[in-house]
Amino acid sequence: MPDLPQLSVVIPTLGRHGTLARVLKRLERQTGPCAFEVLVVLDAEETDLAAVDAALGEPRPYPLRRLVRPRSGVSAARNTGWRAATAPVVLFLDDDVLPEPALLSEHRSWHARHPQREVGVLGLVRWADELRVTPFMRWLERGIHFDFAGIEGPEAGWGRFYTANASVKRELLELVGGFDEERLPFGYEDLDVAYRMHGHGLKLLYNPRACGEHVREMNLESVRARMPMMASSERAFCDKHPEIPPYFLTMFSEAAARPTAPHRLSRLAHVVPPETPVLGPRVWASLDARFKEALAPDFLRAWEGTGPARAADR
Repeated sequence: MPDLPQLSVVIPTLGRHGTLARVLKRLERQTGPCAFEVLVVLDAEETDLAAVDAALGEPRPYPLRRLVRPRSGVSAARNTGWRAATAPVVLFLDDDVLPEPALLSEHRSWHARHPQREVGVLGLVRWADELRVTPFMRWLERGIHFDFAGIEGPEAGWGRFYTANASVKRELLELVGGFDEERLPFGYEDLDVAYRMHGHGLKLLYNPRACGEHVREMNLESVRARMPMMASSERAFCDKHPEIPPYFLTMFSEAAARPTAPHRLSRLAHVVPPETPVLGPRVWASLDARFKEALAPDFLRAWEGTGPARAADR
């Protein structure tokens, strides 16, 4: 009889048939002892089922199931996936994150060493080797898109529960009821479930050897287009958890309040790394101010349009 899965890999997907196929192919090349299953969960809005089936392929050397979530939103997809999982540990992986060969075995081995219900594992997500990484993409790593560089010590903290590459015990997900499909269908859904798991003792360990490559290039315009979603999601999250101050609202409000500057030094960021003595910190501070200033109006405009202000916003 085949080994029972030790790890259930849940991959929500919508429209990324090419990268999904690459993720599944990479999962064939995993090294180390780890019996796993894969659950690909289609968004309710997915229309090209033929392309999805082509991406799934036949056959795979691991158990693979295609599920369809009953409603739109990544929260519903992840709930559909983990509730159908048969393993005691659930790994959430994005459909544009290519797992390096040891990703699954690293998650599995750390959970084996830490079998306690409250222990989860965060893996590293880095830009794919095939991408031309711009200064803007490096800036996103500094607490905007991810914040791996800010992790000090073995624990990442619940606020870095990035479901692009993170695993938890199914038992803990069951305890908190999974993701909030109603109030947080997409955006801040991972922070919300992490905060609720934190209330039950979540201890999120960081294992950079469980690494995946992010193959989606990002630029200022693509992130600007996400500002309305980020604003509405942060507002919904903070309304649900008013004891937590709004991270991006504070950041972009401070940026908007500063006098406009030319940020000439930011143009040197492509040749001056941030660790360069004297000049590096100045160049990257200029870059930081420039991008925050560029994104602030869209975020703040969307925030004001999401509902009545709370007392903490005034």
